[in-house]
Amino acid sequence: MDKHKIITISRQYGSGGRIVGKLLAERLGIPFYDNEIISLAAEKTGLSKECFVNAEETSTGNLLLSLTTLTPSVESFGLPLNEKIFLVQSQVIKEVAEKGSCVIVGRSADYILSETENCINVFLQADLKDRINRAVARYDLPEKNAEASVIKTDKRRANYYNYFTGLKWGAAENYDLILNTSRMDLEKIVDVIEKYVSLI
Repeated sequence: MDKHKIITISRQYGSGGRIVGKLLAERLGIPFYDNEIISLAAEKTGLSKECFVNAEETSTGNLLLSLTTLTPSVESFGLPLNEKIFLVQSQVIKEVAEKGSCVIVGRSADYILSETENCINVFLQADLKDRINRAVARYDLPEKNAEASVIKTDKRRANYYNYFTGLKWGAAENYDLILNTSRMDLEKIVDVIEKYVSLI
């Protein structure tokens, strides 16, 4: 790429967002960040990676209690711990974006980098049936509970995003591109995003 560009990918669970993000980063020859953000944030705070993973799933009260018990170095006053975790992740996302072009999946990066120049925000969605099939095939989700798990994961992501950003997860006005991965294979989805990025 001829200039510094950041591509954020938000996605419905099972739509193939991580796969698309990784393929896109490889094609563009730039760093890819997904769970890597959690690792960097954990290193910065000294908290375990599980703390960051569970932040979206655990109520504030229970999370604060369990973590202050396990990690006395974490302050138990001021902001709730899930908010501190969001702030640390936000700082890490801004730091990696400042270093150079990259692809970032999830973590509300579209909102966190909303004032960053040349930031391109993509949202991937897919038909529920296709998302269930991909979750079972690629993420080893038990077929019996797959539909409920997919719906629950999306609801959790939406609640997390809406709470921390004040915006609506998946709303068209928050993104530059919204693509349905049920309409074409993931390689072609990458083609579309790559072409769009080249025109910005």
